[in-house]
Amino acid sequence: MGSSRQGLVLGCCVLLAIAWGPVLSLVPRGQQDELEWEEKEALPSPPDHEKRDEETQEKYSPSQGKDLPTSRCYRCCEPSTPVYQTIPAPQINITILKGEKGDRGDRGLQGKYGKTGSTGARGHIGPKGQKGSMGAPGDRCKSHYAAFSVGRKKPLHSSDYFQPVVFDTQFVNLYKHFSMFTGKFFCYVPGIYFFSLNVHTWNQKETYLHIMKNQEEVVILYAQVSDRSIMQSQSLMLELQEQDEVWVRLFKGERENAIFSDEFDTYITFSGYLVKPASEP
Repeated sequence: MGSSRQGLVLGCCVLLAIAWGPVLSLVPRGQQDELEWEEKEALPSPPDHEKRDEETQEKYSPSQGKDLPTSRCYRCCEPSTPVYQTIPAPQINITILKGEKGDRGDRGLQGKYGKTGSTGARGHIGPKGQKGSMGAPGDRCKSHYAAFSVGRKKPLHSSDYFQPVVFDTQFVNLYKHFSMFTGKFFCYVPGIYFFSLNVHTWNQKETYLHIMKNQEEVVILYAQVSDRSIMQSQSLMLELQEQDEVWVRLFKGERENAIFSDEFDTYITFSGYLVKPASEP
């Protein structure tokens, strides 16, 4: 009885191999593994020979071959239906791509002024600038200063009836108001002036000079003939208007008129300066 059952089981296995061979060839590898696993679970020892025979015939009848899974085997070389899962193409985030520069927008409203910051530290002293160019000369009439002091180193004898005294040495000549060529002081600033004349007489000769305002004799400096030479002086104050001239004139009288000086010492001087301009109260 045991040997007949073993022979029957062996026959069933052969029939199963013959029946499932064509079907397994049509099922993919993954489904074949599932079917083999189900087959193992579905092959417990049947309680009797007749029941197993009926189940086998009922389970693997030819009519049931039409209800088999419709899975089909794909060729590896078929390009339209690949076996392996295709990798999706990478997606590009368009939002991160830099586009062209757009037009400038409208200017916004001005914001509120911030608080005033603290005063910074003092900077370094900059380099000294270049000297500027000389400015235009000012109006001489508006000058409030005038002064001169001149001398003569050469003696002078009168040869004409009137002879201006010309000076050859300049001590002070502010703003060039005194002309060394003519020997005359020209008034540019109206006001009160002080003048002083100093001369040295000549032995046995007369000394006769005038301090002139324009063409008018104002004061005289005189020394009689003497055996000894002496120093003589004369001074005065004059109120001058603009363009007035003050100068010294040598006058020839009945006797020879002369003043003495030499190249080593200055014996003859003529000076003047502004005491008070007319513009001041």
